[in-house]
Amino acid sequence: MREELQRLLLTWATIIGMALAAACHWFLPGFEEGWAEAAALLLVFLAGGVPAALRAGEALVKERTLDIDLLMVIAALAAAAVGAALEGAVLLTLFSLSTTLEHRAMGRTRRAIEALMELRPDRAFKRVGDGVEEVPVESLCPGDVVMLRPGARVPVDGRVVEGEGSVDESTITGESVPVHKAPGAQVFEATVNLHGVLAVEVARPLTESTVARMIALVTEAQAERAPSERFSEWFGQRYTVAVLVGAILAFGGFFALGHDWQVSLYKAATLLVAASPCAIVISVPAAILSALAAAARGGVLFKGGAALETLAKVETFAFDKTGTLTTGQQELVEIHATCDEADFLARLAGLEAHSEHPIAAAIRRAAEARGIAPVAVREARAVPGEGMVGVDETGVIWAGNLRLATRMGAKAEADAASQVPEGLHAAPRTLVLLGRGAQLLGVAGFEDRPRASTPHGLGALRAGGVGEILMLTGDRRAVAEQVGAELRIAPAAIHADLRPEDKLRLVGELAGKGRVAFVGDGVNDAAALARADVGIAMGAAGSEVALQAADVALLSEDIGRLAEAHRLARRTATIIRQNLIFAMTAMLVLVISGLFFALPLPIAVIGHEGGTVLVVLNGLRLLADPIRKARA
Repeated sequence: MREELQRLLLTWATIIGMALAAACHWFLPGFEEGWAEAAALLLVFLAGGVPAALRAGEALVKERTLDIDLLMVIAALAAAAVGAALEGAVLLTLFSLSTTLEHRAMGRTRRAIEALMELRPDRAFKRVGDGVEEVPVESLCPGDVVMLRPGARVPVDGRVVEGEGSVDESTITGESVPVHKAPGAQVFEATVNLHGVLAVEVARPLTESTVARMIALVTEAQAERAPSERFSEWFGQRYTVAVLVGAILAFGGFFALGHDWQVSLYKAATLLVAASPCAIVISVPAAILSALAAAARGGVLFKGGAALETLAKVETFAFDKTGTLTTGQQELVEIHATCDEADFLARLAGLEAHSEHPIAAAIRRAAEARGIAPVAVREARAVPGEGMVGVDETGVIWAGNLRLATRMGAKAEADAASQVPEGLHAAPRTLVLLGRGAQLLGVAGFEDRPRASTPHGLGALRAGGVGEILMLTGDRRAVAEQVGAELRIAPAAIHADLRPEDKLRLVGELAGKGRVAFVGDGVNDAAALARADVGIAMGAAGSEVALQAADVALLSEDIGRLAEAHRLARRTATIIRQNLIFAMTAMLVLVISGLFFALPLPIAVIGHEGGTVLVVLNGLRLLADPIRKARA
């Protein structure tokens, strides 16, 4: 903030000095023998030239690079040396003004972190015994219970344990419709409790909250440069050296053609300004940072400009099914057990208590609804893509799919399959088998439905030019095809019964044919997310591993926002092309005019600085292009 204020004050000093110098030059010639004009010009050169010279010197000493500030200072000094100090002052004034406008404009995108920080409440009302105590949010630990009154901002990520109400989650997910919350529902830090008193159990410490992850992602996004940004910076540094050398050669050329040194130096200074690559260098980051900020406001976080640029080129999207295309809210609809049904569900719930999978959550809900206490299970471990294995009071117990049944003792998958009741194989349900060794204790059937936003979101992707949409799932084909039929995904584009390594292999094969994006939400999806050209993690409550592996995080569980992000990425690519074409054309026209025509320095200055401001403003148009929900 202090640096911005200093820059603003210096710019105003430059403008005031320029106005006084112009007034003295045109309206008060000879006033005080020119001392007033000289003093005003000195103010302009000090306020506008010294900061630029210091920045140029710092870049030269610390980074050993020549930047555009140096070119502007040299051109202004050259103009003053040939008696055109007023024109040099015009250059410094417009350069200072345009630089300030650029910084203020770009600052709108960089203030994303500050805006996120302001969302966090400082205090929370913690339940202590039968009372409530106001404490700093930083002091809360997992397991603490905080009370939320109507209108209060949620201080932590947690789970509702008492009460019902509606929560405005627009600050996190971009979703404008309040979300109903009841016991068991998740709430996220910085959202707002609209009505009802809620008791929320803290789920994770403040440093691992949703907002903390958002801040980390935005920080990474601003630090990670897109390929076009890296190229423009590389080009700008080398081109600056070329412009400086070219100006020196131009001075020698004009002098050799018979011009005196003053005219030659003036023309060389004009070329120096005309050929400066300000507009080219700033055109890419202006668009990239604006798009990143617009996406973040809509609940889509990119981990850098590279992901944004790549998403614009993606024509194939591969989706996980459970929790991505579907709600992930599996519901237990059928049990076939060889033992007592309550005992079956108790053992299944005890084993799945150690899992984060949506089916595990459905099992726990079903047991809780029936008043069944889970059996204690120790040494539980996940078998990725297959299920869970642990030890209860009778020995090793497992729960999962047919592949896990085979792994745990059946001679072949068909042997385990033969123990599943007739009709369940073909039923469009997800099956979980529970067993002990080769003995099958029973099978449970679950159903899941597509999200309400998914059909419209996939339709928007297709309308936006996406060539192919595929489903990659570890679920059975009968289940996958039923969901695919509802979402207009062709059977040939559905790949079922996949292990995590199968998803990884398929994504690799797709990437070999063109740009591919993979969308998932679970631990099992992490490898595929990392392998895809663009990995997209679904939902603010998605697994930490998935969010770490992904290039893009969708904070809302709305495929429509993914379609909007794809559209924004393509529009960003278009604006970058517009900026580069405009900047290079304007520079070429100015350079040709300076070489072959009598181009005045002020016209070169106006063309150069005006073009720079225009490309920045063109990039900032993306800020007014927010991520929206897909419409039917």
